Amino acid sequence: MINMDLIIIIALILVSFAMLGILYRVIKGPTLADRVVGLDALGISLMAMIALFSVLLNTKYFISIIMLLAVLAFLGTTAFAKFMQKGEIVEYDRNNRTDH
Repeated sequence: MINMDLIIIIALILVSFAMLGILYRVIKGPTLADRVVGLDALGISLMAMIALFSVLLNTKYFISIIMLLAVLAFLGTTAFAKFMQKGEIVEYDRNNRTDH
């Protein structure tokens, strides 16, 4: 019977190869949208690697790190999407500004 640790190590190797392919897309990507999707996929792959390490080490303390990475990846993706759409991330409305 195959040992569960061996399966997790094989999964870690496969995810690391996938991350190399994603990194190539982030660097070489023909458009900015391809790079943004690549960065998001890189974050998801990193979360998968941390989850596999958590299972391999038989600990639950990495779950908070995964949640933090998920929030940061979401914020980064939405910021890139807004930048791609409007050309700026934070909008300043100079006409409706109220200074007291």
